[in-house]
Amino acid sequence: MTSPFGTRLRQAMDKRGPLCVGIDPHAALLEAWGLGDDVAGLERFTRTVVEALAGEVAVLKPQSAFFERFGSRGIAVLEQAVADARSAGALVLMDAKRGDIGSTMAAYADAFLALTSPLFSDAVTVSPYLGFGSLRPAFDAARASGSGVFALALTSNPEGHEVQHAVGEDGRTVAQSVLRQLAAENADAHPLGSFGAVVGATLRDIDADLDINGPLLAPGVGAQGATPADLPAVFGAAAPNVLPSVSRDVLKHGPSVAALREVSARFVDEVRGAIG
Repeated sequence: MTSPFGTRLRQAMDKRGPLCVGIDPHAALLEAWGLGDDVAGLERFTRTVVEALAGEVAVLKPQSAFFERFGSRGIAVLEQAVADARSAGALVLMDAKRGDIGSTMAAYADAFLALTSPLFSDAVTVSPYLGFGSLRPAFDAARASGSGVFALALTSNPEGHEVQHAVGEDGRTVAQSVLRQLAAENADAHPLGSFGAVVGATLRDIDADLDINGPLLAPGVGAQGATPADLPAVFGAAAPNVLPSVSRDVLKHGPSVAALREVSARFVDEVRGAIG
């Protein structure tokens, strides 16, 4: 890599707009597109999204689980999508949410963050709930390859509250601790650190410091109820580093390539208008 992920992400967001579009080929969406819930439908769907958006948006985010459910043939579709999207200029954020310890975490890091891997992505989502230190292999691999890591911090699902808002011996919530340690990983990075947090755009009254000098992946815009206009209130001074993630509210406009491009461009304009 010629530059760290944070630098490349800042450049992509400034040039193409702050938007991440998910590639989520779940069964209902394949049906809505008139496709079969099989590998052929998966491939057609994925190729269409990449064709429509890889040259347009800053980040594409394949959800690994929707490919894994088809076994090795699904993974082959995912590998091709990653390669094609990156070739067209999009950054690829693999939504894998991996979290483990020791050599197993290192193997996950190799799968998604090693330059020699067929699944090499510009960044990957991880879960810190076996302890933030368990993610060290992912951070080390990312630094070595110039890629990035997004750790779950404040998610919008109601079940997340019982873990993320639990208070540790130091008086900090688990989420605050994750954010603080991400900020340490990003220390002295410019213009943006490579280690981000996942913070739901549907949340309100966030009692945590979001100034981590890194990107904030914000799922929940669109079908989950948040709008671009909500972002300044949710993220405050950290809003310029927010990467809103939209899936269903873009993908439902397929299989028309033109419609996918039009709606994603509209989201970019709305986000830029909201956060500058």
